[in-house]
Amino acid sequence: MIRDIIKNRKLIAKLAKNDFKQKFAGSTLGIIWGFVQPVITVLVYWIVFEKALKQEGVVVGETNFPYVLLLSTGIIPWFYFAEVLSSGTIVLQEYNYLVKKVVFPINVLPVVKAVSSLFVHVFFVLFTVLLTLALGCGISPYVLQLIYYSFAMMIFVIALIYLTSALCVFFRDMAQLINIFLQVAIWATPIMWKFDLVLKEIELGHISPVIAYILKLNPMYYITSGYRDSFIYKVGFWSHPLLTGYFWIVTIIMFALGTHVFKKLQPQFADVI
Repeated sequence: MIRDIIKNRKLIAKLAKNDFKQKFAGSTLGIIWGFVQPVITVLVYWIVFEKALKQEGVVVGETNFPYVLLLSTGIIPWFYFAEVLSSGTIVLQEYNYLVKKVVFPINVLPVVKAVSSLFVHVFFVLFTVLLTLALGCGISPYVLQLIYYSFAMMIFVIALIYLTSALCVFFRDMAQLINIFLQVAIWATPIMWKFDLVLKEIELGHISPVIAYILKLNPMYYITSGYRDSFIYKVGFWSHPLLTGYFWIVTIIMFALGTHVFKKLQPQFADVI
């Protein structure tokens, strides 16, 4: 599977570019919608949580990072993850005309969705860099490790959609289940809220320490925390060896499982679709 992906890398790049354009084909503003919707979402959350619910940012050293930066650095990777997982789950139905072609390498289609969504993701990473500088918070060399965290997230979500896209061919409700899962998972991931609040409640004895361990089992905890470490806390990924090891073990297992199921079911895709 990996060899096929490398072999067809030019095809993947071409399909990803076309996929990105096709999402907004026919609309007046075109691809601009791909950037407008996430910005509006961030604005809504920022108004609700900072202005209405009085959520505060964090102070690291002598620098005060406002809540909008805390929110942005957590929600940007989530936008990418959610977009790829939801669209990647139905990728075989969307490209059914390619699935029915005997000679087409359909095992590259999940990767196409992951690459297609990178265009918007890179834009928002750069936007957050500019926002951080505009607010006078400064950027450190740790921001370069966003390349690592983005790559890690991309591999993880590709592993997931190999599994979900294959199952969705035979179980169409999979797409709806994924959407429900994403609605729940966003609140179980420290994006709008700070994980320090959980640790504080544990210290006060209000909740069990087990809750913290359960929340950390979510692989997206590692990614969102990594983005904040890169922008705000200035901590290297090598400072969390246990979390890093856990994330990659889960990712490798999911990739092996997802590709195995995909290859086993692949001969039946054309007949079912």
